Amino acid sequence: MGLVFGLLWLFTGFLQGVHGQGVYAPPTVRIVHSGQACNVEEERYSERVYTIREGETLELQCLVTGHPRPQVRWTKTAGGASDRQGDSSLHNETLRIETISRHQGGRYYCKAENGLGSPAIRSIRVDVYYLDDPVITVHQSVGEAKEQFYFERTVFLRCVANSNPPVHYTWRRGREVLTQGSDSGVEIYEPFFTQGETKILKLKNLRPQDYADYTCVSSVRNVCGIADKSALFGLNNRTAPPSIKLLLDDPLVVNPGETVTLVCVASGGDPPPALTWVKPGGEELPKRSVINGGTLTVPAVTVEDSGAYSCVASNNVGNPAKKSTTILVRGLRKGRFWITPDPYHNDDNIQIGREVKISCQVEATPPEELQFSWLKNGRPLRSSERMVITHTDTDVSPGTTNLDIIDLKFTDFGTYTCVASLRNGGIPEISIDVNISSTTVPPELTVPRGRSHLIAQEGDTVDLQCLVSGKPKPIILWSRVEESGTAAAAAAALMPDGSAQTESYDGVLRISNVTRGMSGTYRCQTSQYNGFNVKPREALIQLVVQFPPTVEPVYTEIRQALGRAFSLTCRLLRAHPARLLRYEWKLGSRLLTVGQFSDQKDDTSYHVRALNREGYGEYTCDITNEAGAGRCTFLVTGKAYAPEFYYDTYSALWQNRPRVYGFKLQWTQMEPNAVDRILAYRLGIRQMGQSRWWEQEIPMEGSIQKGELLTYNLTELVKPESYLVRLTPITRYGEGDATERIITYSGTSSQTSPVNPHLREFQCGFEDEALCLFSQDKTDEFDWTRHSAATRDTKYTPNTGPSSDHTGSKQGFYMYIETSRPRLEGDKARLLSPTFNMNSRTSSSTSSAVSNSPTYCFAFFYHMYGKHIGALNVFLRQKGQTVTDTSVWSLTGNQGDRWRQAKVNIHPTAAFQMVMEGVRGSGIEGDIAIDDVTIEEGECKDPPPNNLRSLAPPSSPHIWQLCITLSLALIGQQR
Repeated sequence: MGLVFGLLWLFTGFLQGVHGQGVYAPPTVRIVHSGQACNVEEERYSERVYTIREGETLELQCLVTGHPRPQVRWTKTAGGASDRQGDSSLHNETLRIETISRHQGGRYYCKAENGLGSPAIRSIRVDVYYLDDPVITVHQSVGEAKEQFYFERTVFLRCVANSNPPVHYTWRRGREVLTQGSDSGVEIYEPFFTQGETKILKLKNLRPQDYADYTCVSSVRNVCGIADKSALFGLNNRTAPPSIKLLLDDPLVVNPGETVTLVCVASGGDPPPALTWVKPGGEELPKRSVINGGTLTVPAVTVEDSGAYSCVASNNVGNPAKKSTTILVRGLRKGRFWITPDPYHNDDNIQIGREVKISCQVEATPPEELQFSWLKNGRPLRSSERMVITHTDTDVSPGTTNLDIIDLKFTDFGTYTCVASLRNGGIPEISIDVNISSTTVPPELTVPRGRSHLIAQEGDTVDLQCLVSGKPKPIILWSRVEESGTAAAAAAALMPDGSAQTESYDGVLRISNVTRGMSGTYRCQTSQYNGFNVKPREALIQLVVQFPPTVEPVYTEIRQALGRAFSLTCRLLRAHPARLLRYEWKLGSRLLTVGQFSDQKDDTSYHVRALNREGYGEYTCDITNEAGAGRCTFLVTGKAYAPEFYYDTYSALWQNRPRVYGFKLQWTQMEPNAVDRILAYRLGIRQMGQSRWWEQEIPMEGSIQKGELLTYNLTELVKPESYLVRLTPITRYGEGDATERIITYSGTSSQTSPVNPHLREFQCGFEDEALCLFSQDKTDEFDWTRHSAATRDTKYTPNTGPSSDHTGSKQGFYMYIETSRPRLEGDKARLLSPTFNMNSRTSSSTSSAVSNSPTYCFAFFYHMYGKHIGALNVFLRQKGQTVTDTSVWSLTGNQGDRWRQAKVNIHPTAAFQMVMEGVRGSGIEGDIAIDDVTIEEGECKDPPPNNLRSLAPPSSPHIWQLCITLSLALIGQQR
């Protein structure tokens, strides 16, 4: 017990309620970025644009307000096409893309919603900057001889580089920079249809001095720090486009398993061309293939490797040269046969004295090598007047051979064999046996008795069977019969395996784990190959799949207070069969009621008039038919809903002492009137990285209203540790749903803390990276930057900004706003001071506080130099019942290249912050800087003339009145 009481110092607090509308609010959203956008040349945009260099890390943060805490989702639409991953979504407030690529540029949307009002959506366009290596291509035009006086030859050098922003090109001949008009024999232009993407150098009527090394320099003017890139081409009198030849047969016919080598050599071209092999249509080369220069090797070639292969040569002069060849992998496939009865008789049977034809078909590669032979009972058979053997043309694939038996005799009965082979051997033959006898009869197809209408239950395995007779016995083809001509019906007519047709050699179609979507009519029919070439025989089988009732809700939770009435309803969506449906209600294992559905009713309800403790539990409703049951489940509970942490608390974090901090924990209760009154909250806290929880109960007096804001102060939290806080509501039913959040200490957060300066003044020269607990406002367009003159880069914005801090030190630090691109005129950057709490030192028994508000002198140095200077504004932000910003000082325009001091009296009446707002002017020469900010007790002495606004000064209390209000002190006063 001693340990428990010893740890109670962690928790001191008070509870307060805000009634009426409460703090529930629809979401708002704003997008900010971490780090700095690229500094580029001034350009006006009509939208928010974030510029980043390819390969760097993009980090965008979606700042949201609203209660309950909105859910945040990032989505992206690229500039003209949907992104990668389809419509990418990220459920997080921070979007981070490491090593960003050009294809990830585009518009990013942040959507926040919390169920109140409409979702809040904001967007920002990410512009990814890059510059690829330029490529020089050369084209020549040779004119006709004109009157045999001269021969004109013109050369075009075209430079292309992919980039963003548009690239700027420069041409050099040797070391000489070429410009339009600098040489009468040179023209430089950009084709209209590719403006900004190419640069063409035209050498007219080629001269000896034009044979030289040409350099194309591509530049994006060093935006985002992207360096220039260049390409070199040496032009001489041997410069020529590529030409190639293939050292192989076309087509190249090989056997499976052999190694294929395709050789391509360059027969011309300067510079020497690069050779590569490709397949048409962008198809990939075989994975086993190896390319070595112009030689392509495919080991262990297969039939799948057949096709066209192209050798491509390129040296950036003229057009690439291309020659193709075809690989044919020899083979025989898909041997089939069919028997055709005498076509001059309607009878499909084979009879003595009539004609009968046996056909044999095989696919061959190459088709011209295919050859057939016939055997009868194993002996060679030659064509005669009564045994006529014919073959289709070798150009027709697949190849077919026919054996016509004229005037069938008894002696013609026997086994006929069709043998297919390739002329040059090396491939196994295909043999097909066909028996002709008195038992060779056409097929008949029937369905076994009682099997034409099948009823199965969902999940069963069912066999559909068609009996086939005849000799030879044909393959059976199964398909589904479309119920109507609609596209949906056609899609539904696919077989269970997704195909349009399924083959069966025994006439049985087995469907495993049958589903309701497989109900319908199935057709079995004889195939016209490997059997008689007669009209197909077919039969139909009807399959009916029964399934248990589908109901809703499958599961739902209902929260109710004792003594209340409520109803539970279970709805029937579908069932087969949909007759003789019964329902059964239970609470746990106890039967409540049973009944049967009428034809007009598709739901059943159970009513509870007054809930008692025995009425809590799991209610089930089972609706049953012949195939089974569907169940609705209702969990009736008295658990309270989870608390909703409030994240928009002003100055939630404060400092008590140098090593500790406090946090104002605020929350509302979700649906507080849904269950019994909340008696208390169990508060748990655990330091991150540790496993031990400390818990305490917070008793509640009276009922909590919806939207009522509850507050509890946590003190003595150790800097800079983070804590996990868990809050659990308690009713007479027991514990409700808990909710958790993490409290993080941040010395630079906008939530950071009211400071308690026990000194005679507050002073900040921005020499420390913590900025004296100043913070950036995350609702503005950009941030203030901490810099010293010794490190500041003024390459792009000369004639603006200070050359030292206000003391003249090059190493001293100050804060300034960078107004280069992508900043726009009117963009604001706001710097927030720490929050100072106002509290009079009256005893807990004193009924009245000091009536007069204190006066303080707020002073700072500013530097506003440049022809595009905008404005510097100072606001007093007070945090009473509402947050108000009051302008106390303002100055616009160029004030010269020197530091000046401003002083202004302020009269806060509540906790307050000072807001320093820099406004971007009309151009890039508009950097504004501030330094050495102080707050002193009493009125300002000898304020400078640019002190534009001062409030009436009442009497001045001591500086200790800017202090943190400790929770214990508050509790003491309330008591």
